[in-house]
Amino acid sequence: MINMEWTKIINQTIKYLNKKGIKSASLGIILGTGLGKLIKHIEIEKKIPYSEIPNFPISTVEFHAGNLITGKLFGHDIVAFHGRFHLYEGYNYFEITFPIRIMKVLGVSNAIISNAAGAINPSFIKGNLMLVNDHINLQGSSPLALKNIEELGERFVDMSNPYDKKLIKKINEIAREEKIKIHNGTYAAVVGPQLETAAEYRYLWTIGADAVGMSTVPEVIVCNQLKIKTIVFSVLTDECDYKNLKPINIPEIIELAEIGELKLIQIIKKYLTENNKL
Repeated sequence: MINMEWTKIINQTIKYLNKKGIKSASLGIILGTGLGKLIKHIEIEKKIPYSEIPNFPISTVEFHAGNLITGKLFGHDIVAFHGRFHLYEGYNYFEITFPIRIMKVLGVSNAIISNAAGAINPSFIKGNLMLVNDHINLQGSSPLALKNIEELGERFVDMSNPYDKKLIKKINEIAREEKIKIHNGTYAAVVGPQLETAAEYRYLWTIGADAVGMSTVPEVIVCNQLKIKTIVFSVLTDECDYKNLKPINIPEIIELAEIGELKLIQIIKKYLTENNKL
C-alpha cells in the first residue's frame, strides 16, 4: 500500500463498507491479545473478513483473527477490528494504523485498545493488567512520517496527554470497585518479533519502561492526530527480570493472557454499562 493518495485509499474502503451497511459507530476497539473473547458479548450486526475489504491488510499472526465487526456492545454502537498489524509482519505504518483512520471516518470518538506485554517493572505480576498511562516509542519511526500526511491530519501532533487522563481515572475506580488488581505504567514499543535479551530488558527498565510489547504505539499516535480519546490495556503475560531471565513459555503466556482477558472484560463491561454517552 505504498501510495501518496491516502484520502483516495480511505474513501475506497469507506465506500465499500457503506455498501455493506456500515455507516457509523461511536466506539472503536482494537481486539489485540487480551480482548478476543469480548466478541462473545457483542451483538454482531456485520462481520467482514479483512480479505474482502478493499485496501485492507491481512493479519499474518496465527492467534490474531482478521475480521471487521460492527454491532452493539453493552449498549454502544461499535466497530471492532479483531486482529491487528505489526511492523514485524512487514507492514508499513499506514497499513498498521489503517483501522484507526477507518474508525475516524465512521465517526468514532473513543477507542479501546488491548495488547499482551512483558512486565519489566519487578513489582508487576504476570496475569495482571496494566493500564497504559504513557509510552516510549522504540520502533524507529512514526506513522506521521509520511509524504502528504497533512491531508489526513496535523503532522506535528502534541503527545503531552496521549492516554486520556479522565478515562484512566475512571478505569482505576472501576478496578477498585471490582477488586481487580490493575497496574498503571509506561509501555515501550519495540519492533520484535524476537523477545529481548537480558541487557535489553535492563535498558528498558533503566529508561523508564514498566512493560514492553510490539504494537499499540503507532495506533495511539494516530488516535491523537485524529482527536480520538484512547484507553489502552496491557495483559501482562510474562515477567522480564533481567537478573534472572528464563526461556519463554508459550503455553503459560497463552494461559495468562486468558486469565487477564476475563478481568479486562469485567472492567470494560462495567465501564460501558455505566457510561451511556462516551
